[in-house]
Amino acid sequence: MSTDIETVGVIGGGTMGSGIVELMAAAECAVTLVEVDAAQIEAGKARIEKSLGRALDKGKIDEAAHAAALGRIEFATDLSALADCDLVIEAVVEVESVKHEIFTTLDEVTKPGAILASNTSSIPIASIAAATARPEAVLGMHFFNPAPVQRLVEVIPSLLTSDDTYERVATFAAERLGKTVVRAPDQGGFVVNKLLVPYLIAGIRMLEAGESTAEDIDNGMKLGCAHPMGPLELCDLIGLDVINDVGDAMYAEYAEPFFASPPLLKRMVTAGLLGRKTGRGFYTY
Repeated sequence: MSTDIETVGVIGGGTMGSGIVELMAAAECAVTLVEVDAAQIEAGKARIEKSLGRALDKGKIDEAAHAAALGRIEFATDLSALADCDLVIEAVVEVESVKHEIFTTLDEVTKPGAILASNTSSIPIASIAAATARPEAVLGMHFFNPAPVQRLVEVIPSLLTSDDTYERVATFAAERLGKTVVRAPDQGGFVVNKLLVPYLIAGIRMLEAGESTAEDIDNGMKLGCAHPMGPLELCDLIGLDVINDVGDAMYAEYAEPFFASPPLLKRMVTAGLLGRKTGRGFYTY
């Protein structure tokens, strides 16, 4: 099945959003990044340029591909800039009310036939789709960090997502982006985070209880289970605020204690110790 997705909009230029923009540009899509203001646009642009610069330095792309990718990216501060996009991917904070507001506006400004996707890692797609008058065109498209490198994408249809919408996005992700697609159920955490988040939280609880050091917990999983990173290192990479938000969302859905954010995690988020992006989390960077 061929895909007709050529123009892509991305909302949010943080770690995930900027990675998705880079991925789309490298796949020869015209892509527009929307952020809240000029300062956030500059921050997102810097992330994209830094990542593409690393790819150039490592010989993964040549000068022509580097320049071409940058040339395919546009920036805006208004969602109306996405009016002609075939696919729009929201990649903002894991707060349901914020996503509802964005999707309500997208429903008004995007063209008929446009697909609206969320990069959410925990919020039900049915809830997000309810903010629009086109739930059949809404689904989840969950990338993993860093989006240009990680090979997996979860594609999550809700009960109302049309088969055509799912097939268009799954085909695009596989054939245009070169990803392995997992069809995930519309349940909190989908496939990966439903397994991953309790594991990460268990590592935090072990540290909080003084049962082991951060280094020993991480080395145990890296050297004992051949994981590339330990749970606390991975929390720092993802962002402790993200782990906290995802855990809260999944606990709200399932009411299972192993999804609940530990007090230590909440205190660290309150203190602004969010991991790599702030220079300090379970480790100092």
